[in-house]
Amino acid sequence: MSGIIRIAPDVYSHQLRNERDLIVYLPPSYHHTQRRYPVIYMQDGQNLFDNATSYAGEWGVDETMEYLGLQEGLEAIIVAIPNAGIHRLDEYSPFRDSRLGGGRGNDYLRFIIESIKPQIDTEFRSLPGRRYTGIMGSSMGGLISLYAYFEYPSVFGYAGVMSPSLWFAGEAIFDYIDSANYHPGKIYLDAGTREYGESANSGRLHRAAASRRYYASVRRLKGMLVKKGYRPFRDIMHVEEKWAEHSESSWARRLAPALRFLLTEAMRQTSG
Repeated sequence: MSGIIRIAPDVYSHQLRNERDLIVYLPPSYHHTQRRYPVIYMQDGQNLFDNATSYAGEWGVDETMEYLGLQEGLEAIIVAIPNAGIHRLDEYSPFRDSRLGGGRGNDYLRFIIESIKPQIDTEFRSLPGRRYTGIMGSSMGGLISLYAYFEYPSVFGYAGVMSPSLWFAGEAIFDYIDSANYHPGKIYLDAGTREYGESANSGRLHRAAASRRYYASVRRLKGMLVKKGYRPFRDIMHVEEKWAEHSESSWARRLAPALRFLLTEAMRQTSG
């Protein structure tokens, strides 16, 4: 790990009736100034900082934040929330899938909003307002981050949505987004063109076609958001990475530009 990391062990959720450690990354200047900082709440926390705790490789969030902080002056407190293992699908979807379950997304977000955020805002020099508070994740973590932005607009002012699982629960997220109100803020949205993989065996064409259908669905979401009023390159950044798969290494590669897009305005507001 790089930078200043704090771990809060065994944080209990009365909303979910379980507990997990929280990992908090503090910016390079944190102990040298009295400034307050934006906060990003990130899903799948065990995959963000340490290869030893990750499922399939780490994102290198700490190294990326150190670089952005020291080289570009973009700093934020990162709150990494580990997933709950076998309950991950339940917690990361507000919709219930008839085959896979789900449906506890609002309980999970209430855990962040009612339990974690007040603790962070009390113990660290955070900027608690919505314009400084973001949420971010990939896959199912991307789905719940997108939902959180629209469902709790008084809390979250920007969202990082990487390779979101838009297919979950019969693509229920599309009807939800279609009926959701516009809220000013920033949305980073991305996908790879080989999310479903590709190999030399007989399934290659099937996986390539599945990948095309997937990133077409992400384009559809982007179109819905633009129609709702989010301006490309200003309010929404859509990235499609050629040949990129559904993997931690892909999200790690796209992390710096994602954070740059999400944090630049928030940092400008802190200095203004």
